[in-house]
Amino acid sequence: MAKEGGFAGVIAPVLTPFGEDGSPDGERFSEHAQWLLATGCKALAPFGTTSEANSLGLDERMELLEELVDEGIDPAKLMPGTGTCSLSDTIVLTQHALDLGCGGVLMLPPFYYKGPSEDGLYRYFAEVIEGVGDDKLKVYLYHIPPVAQVGFSLPLIGRLVREFPDTVVGLKDSSGDWSNTAAILAEYPQLEVFPGSEVFLLEGLKHGAAGCISATCNVSATAIRQVYDNWRTPDAERLQGHITAIRKAIQAYPMIPALKALIAHYRSDPGWAKVRPPFTPLPEADAMMVVGTLAKAHGFTLNFAEAA
Repeated sequence: MAKEGGFAGVIAPVLTPFGEDGSPDGERFSEHAQWLLATGCKALAPFGTTSEANSLGLDERMELLEELVDEGIDPAKLMPGTGTCSLSDTIVLTQHALDLGCGGVLMLPPFYYKGPSEDGLYRYFAEVIEGVGDDKLKVYLYHIPPVAQVGFSLPLIGRLVREFPDTVVGLKDSSGDWSNTAAILAEYPQLEVFPGSEVFLLEGLKHGAAGCISATCNVSATAIRQVYDNWRTPDAERLQGHITAIRKAIQAYPMIPALKALIAHYRSDPGWAKVRPPFTPLPEADAMMVVGTLAKAHGFTLNFAEAA
């Protein structure tokens, strides 16, 4: 559930646009972030999976984060991803976010070496927290075993929460397994828990979740916000069915290229379709298919005139 001073609601892991030379485009990044906040998002989680964060350098991440703050976005609404396989890099990114005043950080486990022990993972997070050494730090654990193949067991979550109760305050569960999310919510009700897909938003809210942090918030935050705002009403199931259908239609394609194709189409900006290797842009025929399917079957459109 939402805690005082914490995060809650619809949160987008912001897509990263790239310029002609392949470098991140800070101006378009900030523009998109402002639009997301204006159309349903209560906060932003840049540099998660959807942001292609692990294809960005440390300097690129830090410069983009500074761009958001420089453009007037309240840093308290930012939960940047700072977890890397390098302990020292994670400390650098985390300290930078804290120095900017970010409300929290979303932290992957060190994922390159598979099958690490619980003690090893605990030590990694303990050393990051102690290396930053600031009581203002708020850490949100990022559990995404389908991608990272290294995650957070219930005992490890408990160990971190017990040792750092004022620092480890939340978790994003992108396992895709509702039973796992439900178990975390039941075991650790003091945590701000966010399903990584809006498919689980209504059920999550019923069990004490704080909201959701989902890739498709980049294009459907307004509809997802309707569920968050109305989850106790008789209309909740219908609203949930609508956002679930949109999510499933988009995830039938490679998610990040499909989301960027949608934005490129509705912004009339082909450059938005650019992705960094190892991703490749969605083929034009597929891009037109996802645009057409969403429009015809779900009445989906994007209005970028709403940008803040």
